[in-house]
Amino acid sequence: MFRRKSEKNPDEFWQEYEESINEKVLARGLGRYISGWEEFDSSNWGGIWGLIIAGSKSFRFHHFPQQSWLRAFSPDAGGQKEKTFFILYRDISLVKLTEEKKWWLKILRPDSPRLIINYRDGTGNSKQLLMEAGFGSEELAKKLNELSG
Repeated sequence: MFRRKSEKNPDEFWQEYEESINEKVLARGLGRYISGWEEFDSSNWGGIWGLIIAGSKSFRFHHFPQQSWLRAFSPDAGGQKEKTFFILYRDISLVKLTEEKKWWLKILRPDSPRLIINYRDGTGNSKQLLMEAGFGSEELAKKLNELSG
């Protein structure tokens, strides 16, 4: 009755992804966009989850729309689309991963680590990107520091 789409194995997915962006993926993780990218802020896309990627040329965020039976009945069901942005390493001036170290504050505020990226936009203005970084965040931040510094 209901059939699942044929799923690709992870290696195939990442190979196709690298071909589509014309970059090698060096580190990746999962993150939630908070603020700092003008198009996302003006469209109220704060809080969306996606892949955070250190490519060979740039930092990338890529949100894939979620498909579920409940979502199919929502008013914007037809308007779901991928959302993505990238920042070239030459435009990044700082990459910092902040995490609460005190155990008692971790209990009171169980937030994920925050990834902070200071960068210059297309017009040369200084901006700050803020993301909640989940799985893979330490390796990703380390790689971003190596590539942007």
